[in-house]
Amino acid sequence: MENKGPNRYTKILEAIFARHYEKGANEINFERAELSQVAGELGITLPKNLGDVLYSFRYRTLLPKSITSKAPKGYEWIIRPAGKGKYKLVIVKESLIVPSSILAETKIPDATPGVIAAYALSDEQALLAKLRYNRLVDIFTGLTCYSLQSHLRTTLRDGSQVETDEIYIGLDKRGAHYVLPVQAKGGRDKIGIVQIEQDFELCSLKFPSLVCRGIATQFMAKNLIALFEFEQADDGIKVTSEKHYRLVQPDELSPEELQSYSLRQS
Repeated sequence: MENKGPNRYTKILEAIFARHYEKGANEINFERAELSQVAGELGITLPKNLGDVLYSFRYRTLLPKSITSKAPKGYEWIIRPAGKGKYKLVIVKESLIVPSSILAETKIPDATPGVIAAYALSDEQALLAKLRYNRLVDIFTGLTCYSLQSHLRTTLRDGSQVETDEIYIGLDKRGAHYVLPVQAKGGRDKIGIVQIEQDFELCSLKFPSLVCRGIATQFMAKNLIALFEFEQADDGIKVTSEKHYRLVQPDELSPEELQSYSLRQS
């Protein structure tokens, strides 16, 4: 087989879409096995990790124009799991989640141990470590939070297997308990609505008595971290809060900046 170029994933997904699409359709179901079938028909060499084909479109790159052009204005296609080894392309309202370019930053003295910063193996792991050691989830939510588990994998009610980067348990001043699933994105990965939806479903399944507050985080630049909080609404996932934190050395935070923070409304 040949065709190992960067657009091989695009050709596979386009072929699957064309195989099932009918004019006016807003949902297309397909199975994981079709990736191999289509790749064989097109003479495309697949990666050892077959799941990377769909992961790429869900969290790294945009869907091809041949697919996006079939969505009405103001809507987009996304890929959702539909059971074990099954997926579906569905049309939803556009929901690009990217950090605001005009939101004010808040400087936080960096408490990440030097040895941890030196040996972090990936952007995602480095980001999770910085959140943990600097208590950014606590600061962002106003809760006292404790990391319960990293990379929690489970099976949802429809048979889909999902993984949440980290689970925190939080307490407020009244003593109420919360569960906070965190999705962390480094490098070229993007925050996806599907993962946030799955996090809420995971929490309703595994922690039904706790209040779920969905969180996502992303590096904007070195030591500049965006955090988002989400809620479930009747028409989908909504962003309820966004903050940007820059980790700095103590002498990089001036008395004037500290004074300005004390005057902020929220």
